[in-house]
Amino acid sequence: MTRDQTRRPMKVQVRAGRGRTLSSKLWLERQLNDPYVARARREGFRSRAAYKLIEIDDKQGLLRLGASVVDLGAAPGGWSQVAARRVGAAEGRGRVVAIDLLEMQPVVGVEFLRLDFLDPVAPDAIKERLGGAADLVLSDMAANATGHRATDHLKIMALAEAAAELARDVLKPGGAFLCKVLQGGTETTLLARLKQDFASVKHVKPAASRADSAELYLLARSFRAR
Repeated sequence: MTRDQTRRPMKVQVRAGRGRTLSSKLWLERQLNDPYVARARREGFRSRAAYKLIEIDDKQGLLRLGASVVDLGAAPGGWSQVAARRVGAAEGRGRVVAIDLLEMQPVVGVEFLRLDFLDPVAPDAIKERLGGAADLVLSDMAANATGHRATDHLKIMALAEAAAELARDVLKPGGAFLCKVLQGGTETTLLARLKQDFASVKHVKPAASRADSAELYLLARSFRAR
């Protein structure tokens, strides 16, 4: 056995079984061979997406102790877990409100709202749970994929634009907004709108985002309140 073989784990291959499509076979293989999936299991995070937020925050310093945070489309809760730990929510130093249409298992220090964030009552409900406006709004939402690239792009960008609108309603002056988008033409429209409301807007792409993925994140800082 070579030294390289002792260091590099064997790649898991999934056999095509009865009722398993090629796409599901490839997805399962990718999950089984993804180091972030294995790490999330070891470290108690609910999804590999937790490491995207960890890597972004390590560089950008968004999740400070005592901050008030909103996590849109939070289920299954990976980003809420990271936010709660880093703002000290369990110790009562910061606050995290997670909102989703889907049920989510409780996260220590996180208040969960089972609600559509597009509902007109959502901004007031969020601020009531936070006890005021937010320092940071997070969105790692992605619409259910159709397999048609142009359609999927439009759907995720519509979610991003709606998330940005809610952020404008709940953020404190000087607050920040972090949102998943996809590279493409309609992204420039959202970028222009954010630049009107925030002093700084830029793209970030953490290492935990898969290399073959078109996803990246828009980070808008220093909110100019209306």
